[in-house]
Amino acid sequence: MAEPQDLILPLLREMRTELQTGFSDVWRQFDTVDARFDRLERQCDDLRKAMTGESVLGRYAAAKVGKRLDAIEGRLATLEKAG
Repeated sequence: MAEPQDLILPLLREMRTELQTGFSDVWRQFDTVDARFDRLERQCDDLRKAMTGESVLGRYAAAKVGKRLDAIEGRLATLEKAG
């Protein structure tokens, strides 16, 4: 039978290998979770922009309404001067 001192280093090496393998699995899982959080954050940002009207379509519609209001105000000013 081997002496206890002769078993310590091989056991420590085996433990180190198992720990490194286990930690690499944990880091891989963290990367997966981080990717999911990034995707969720992008979706939340997109929803927030859509809700506040910061989408391209929203800005386009707001600009169009602004132009129509300017035209109406111009005609009203003309009528007020004439009347």
